[in-house]
Amino acid sequence: MALCDNMPAVVCRFPALSDSTIRGGRKVIDEGFKGLVRSYSSIIDAAVQPLQTFLNFLERLFVTSPWPIVLTVMLVVVYSCSRSQNVTIGTAAAMLFIGLFGLWNDAMVTLAMTTVCTLFAVVLGIPIGILMARFDRVQSFVNPVLDVMQTMPSFVYLIPVVMVFGIGKVPGMIAVVIYAIPPMIRLTNLGIRLVDREVLEAADAFGSSSWQKLKNVQFPLALPTIMAGINQTIMMSLAMVVVASMVGVGGLGKNVLGAINNQFFTVGFLNGFALVAIAIIFDRTSQAYGKRLQKHTEVVHG
Repeated sequence: MALCDNMPAVVCRFPALSDSTIRGGRKVIDEGFKGLVRSYSSIIDAAVQPLQTFLNFLERLFVTSPWPIVLTVMLVVVYSCSRSQNVTIGTAAAMLFIGLFGLWNDAMVTLAMTTVCTLFAVVLGIPIGILMARFDRVQSFVNPVLDVMQTMPSFVYLIPVVMVFGIGKVPGMIAVVIYAIPPMIRLTNLGIRLVDREVLEAADAFGSSSWQKLKNVQFPLALPTIMAGINQTIMMSLAMVVVASMVGVGGLGKNVLGAINNQFFTVGFLNGFALVAIAIIFDRTSQAYGKRLQKHTEVVHG
């Protein structure tokens, strides 16, 4: 007989609340949240209407425009930012591959969603990062919020967003922004804080105000780091697109989700490859542009 057979079974349970208490508390919170949403639904709808309008406009523009024009504009933008023939040729090859396999329209929907989410994250993230760099109290308050945003499972974002905004593109976009904005805020804060104190003292010696120091010294010197934040925001937006497709966001993410549900390996692989191709295009272009900014900054302030 084994030794453990002679040992008494001891069950140690944590003194948790009763099931009825937990259910009652959850019911009160859920009902209160739903009541709050119902009370302010008209205000919420009015607040997100500009986002919905802009997203619909950009999506129609990308989808309905002739593909040669869209591809030409994309190549011009990529070359203007990267000044690299290899990146431009790779972009052309990737987009032609996407079009040949019938994924052009879905790729344009994903591109529109990523563009809007990135712009929204940049517009919100840069001012918050600047405030964090200027005021330590703001940083001590915002940092724990960013920690929660980055560690919370992405699926959890969808629950309150859907409860507030319902099913559609806007809740998906908001979930993507929540997931993607922390790097933008953190790297803006870091870039401004890393500006050399001697440079700031020189600006003070010339009588620069706080706004002039920020506009003419701190922000230009921090721009390469801020560009790295934009790069990470784009990558995280694309990574969240598949999850956001669960609440009505179309494009390549919806196709990947459908392939997972129906176990279509080829469909999932092709749409996943298209997402990877778009991510590489954004990554190489933004990195090249950031390096150009860094070299320019070193020349001007060196």
